[in-house]
Amino acid sequence: MEEKKTSQEKAPWITHRPELKVLDCTVRDGGLINDHQFTDDFVRAVYDTCLAAGIDTMEIGYKNSERLFPRDQFGPWRHCREDDIRRVVGDHDAESTGLTLAAMADAGKSDWKTVIEPAADSVLGMIRVAFYAHQVSEATDMIQHASEQGYQTMANLMAVSNITEQEIDTVLEAIAPTPASTMVIVDSFGHLYPEQVNRLYRKYAGAMEGTDKQIGIHAHNNMQLAFANTIEAIVLGSNRADATMAGLGRGAGNCPMELLLGFLRNPKFKLRPVIRLLQDHIPGIRETVEWGPLVPYNITGQLNLHPRAAIKFRAGTDKEDFVAFYDQIVNEKE
Repeated sequence: MEEKKTSQEKAPWITHRPELKVLDCTVRDGGLINDHQFTDDFVRAVYDTCLAAGIDTMEIGYKNSERLFPRDQFGPWRHCREDDIRRVVGDHDAESTGLTLAAMADAGKSDWKTVIEPAADSVLGMIRVAFYAHQVSEATDMIQHASEQGYQTMANLMAVSNITEQEIDTVLEAIAPTPASTMVIVDSFGHLYPEQVNRLYRKYAGAMEGTDKQIGIHAHNNMQLAFANTIEAIVLGSNRADATMAGLGRGAGNCPMELLLGFLRNPKFKLRPVIRLLQDHIPGIRETVEWGPLVPYNITGQLNLHPRAAIKFRAGTDKEDFVAFYDQIVNEKE
């Protein structure tokens, strides 16, 4: 008689790698919908969910400039002051909880020399540096500074679908010698197909060979491929994957956390706390903001465009006239 196999033995081997870590960016990316005006209760609920679900990192917001993003217009998660974070998570300790707290600093939008203070004085343990190709020089300086302050760092090259191979190579060459632990493939416009993720993964991995850097994936869902593209990167060897609760994020949103954890089949991760958050908190968020792979976002994704035009269209009076939006966008692109 055949021995009964455990659930772990029956699970596909590729999806259970102990070294694969999951990062939740619900508050940071989702806050782009509502100027980061989430309530403390919601942010605490996401934090508690990450703890209960065994998620490795929670990106709680941005470390961006209060000059460019005034506090009377943007919520606290655009700036991540230490007192605001501690008001929600207390004296969080990554070592005892297993959860690292992260913030993102945008090149060109962050007063990083002054706001990224020593990690010893912060509950944050990671700074993710986001930048466009032309900002790579500043990005390397930001990574170096954050690392010297004691933080783990990641490098997020944005809008990779909208630049040339040569520009990508230049960025990868610049990031390789930095202290960044991870180089992230970021599909900002939700334009990539799995075969393109495959090519980019191999390019990124090749450029980072010998540096001990991991390759990450941050996918947007304009063409309903965020989950598929995340899977593709993981199967190829990506050990750092981003997701958000219910796919919450600007425009079409992101890879849904509930799908990613289900796919990974790692007993470390618990799905039930995520389902509880979806039931208890997401309906209330949907009452005030809109996200998901709606037709206008599909159109911008197909055309490799930033979703801002679709966001503006959905805020207008004729938001269901998809044909008019399509004609407008196609004419502008031509």
